[in-house]
Amino acid sequence: MKFCSIASGSSGNCIYAGSDHGTILVDVGISGKKVEAGLNLMGMTTKDVDAILLTHEHSDHIKGLGVIARKYGIPIYGTRGTLKSIQENTGLGKIDPSLYQEIRADERFWIEDLEILPFPISHDAAEPVAYRIEHGKKAVAVVTDLGIYSEDTVSHLKNLDAVLLEANHDIRMLQVGSYPYYLKQRILGKKGHLSNENAGRLLCEILHDRLKTILLGHLSKENNYEELAYQTVCAEVTMGDNPYKAGDFEIAVAKREVPSAVIAV
Repeated sequence: MKFCSIASGSSGNCIYAGSDHGTILVDVGISGKKVEAGLNLMGMTTKDVDAILLTHEHSDHIKGLGVIARKYGIPIYGTRGTLKSIQENTGLGKIDPSLYQEIRADERFWIEDLEILPFPISHDAAEPVAYRIEHGKKAVAVVTDLGIYSEDTVSHLKNLDAVLLEANHDIRMLQVGSYPYYLKQRILGKKGHLSNENAGRLLCEILHDRLKTILLGHLSKENNYEELAYQTVCAEVTMGDNPYKAGDFEIAVAKREVPSAVIAV
């Protein structure tokens, strides 16, 4: 099983996961051209994609959906609330309704030999989910756009081999930054985004000996930067109530414009 961030950040997100028989994208919040370029680096094209899994309907997760769906006819998986919101989004252009495949949180489904488990997250969208993706005994997860996490979140993230986890903002940068008050409150709220500190605290609860790689993703362009996210999360892991130190794991930051290394698990 392979895992790669093609793009991750507040301006656009697209994550690849696949096996020898199944290829999926989690979100397509970047242009079709950028999706194709990212897949080309892995020896694939957009024609090889079996499914697009949508976390929610915000533009940084669906920006390229209309163009890609029309050109390639790829099935689009999302919750009822997400699909309804997308169908009402006139900016995406016309998408063949037969491509939409409704899923439910906590109900497993299959894409070729990949087993997918969507699970609910706390975000200000219609019906958002994160995804756990399994192939045999291997598992990866994509978890972004959550203001808070719960025991339910933690339970879905146990025994992973790799994870892309949101580390959206530094709280102090956000508080003193130029965003208007209402937007600051939204981001800091229970249905906003996960701070660097909280990303580290969530990580402390899911660490185990077999966790191979941790990608920190969905960084804010205005209220975070790579080294700060990395150092803050590492500090939380090393000083947290767990038997590990940050150096025990491969921790990296998923970049906004450049695909990550391909993670093989």
